[in-house]
Amino acid sequence: MMETNKPLLALTMGDPAGSGAELLTRAAADRELTDHSRLLVVGDAWLMEKALAITGVPLQIRGIGTVMEAVFEPGVLDVLDLKNVDRETHQFGVVDPMCGKAAYDFISRAHQLCSEGTVGAMVTSAINKESLNKAGYHFDGHTGLLSHLCGVEKVTMMLVADGLRICHVSTHVSLAEAISRVSRERILDVLEIAITGIKGLGIEAPKLAVAGLNPHAGEDGLFGTEEIDTIQPAIQTAVERGWQVTGPYAGDTVFFRAWQGEFDGVVAMYHDQGHIAAKMLGIWNGVNVTLGLPIIRTSVEHGTDFANAGKGSSDPRSLKAAIQLAAQMANQKSKP
Repeated sequence: MMETNKPLLALTMGDPAGSGAELLTRAAADRELTDHSRLLVVGDAWLMEKALAITGVPLQIRGIGTVMEAVFEPGVLDVLDLKNVDRETHQFGVVDPMCGKAAYDFISRAHQLCSEGTVGAMVTSAINKESLNKAGYHFDGHTGLLSHLCGVEKVTMMLVADGLRICHVSTHVSLAEAISRVSRERILDVLEIAITGIKGLGIEAPKLAVAGLNPHAGEDGLFGTEEIDTIQPAIQTAVERGWQVTGPYAGDTVFFRAWQGEFDGVVAMYHDQGHIAAKMLGIWNGVNVTLGLPIIRTSVEHGTDFANAGKGSSDPRSLKAAIQLAAQMANQKSKP
């Protein structure tokens, strides 16, 4: 291997029916990324060759069997080849249990490489939840799957987009279930995980804002009492622990205030409250980070983009941002 001072990142190919393989070829051809990190795709070399033929970027695919075989030469993309995509049945843009199993295998191997310290971080391409579940892996997405693989329960999703850092009390559950999950204990868990995660970005003393659950953060109980009964007591406990936490703030203004630089991060009460704010800044620019894991994992913020898969027209900006952020976090973690 060459230039071992640069962080080594495992990039999963995502659902083989999606645009992940094509996006990986575009990212790997970007010298701005490869000048600062070593990229190793965990996927299927045959499909990566197929994706390269579609995108036409100046790159060579090199299938390998072990990480030690990687050379990280300019213009060459090393692919840890799991040989698990069926060439006879593969199609872009369709839900397929074969693709769901392959996607799971990519994630599992990348997790293994991270856990044993072979790579510094993993960057995941998008998966299709229906394909994953039809393959027999009953998870709500990457967050639940990686939580299971790592054997941890207290995790949260953080979206990073154009200066915004948003963590969530709940994500892929119904709105009714999300409301029931707003508890003092869960808010404190997310705050603690968020503080640790944002410190991992090099911010030593993060200032966090907490969003309210109800319109206008309840308006002193006029529109709901969850802020008074649950959220404010959690914030008070956080302050007593010495954390820089304020709120609850109205959900329709707190994200703008954070984007303006008033806060280093925001804790959202449920999925759409945080996701809409981040994705309004550009779905192709955002990065998804799983906090609370013993490993570093970043991901694209968009889905599999089945509509454009196989056409070479998908936008690689989110993947590039995820790679840059993973390298930053890996470097930060390696500091004494």
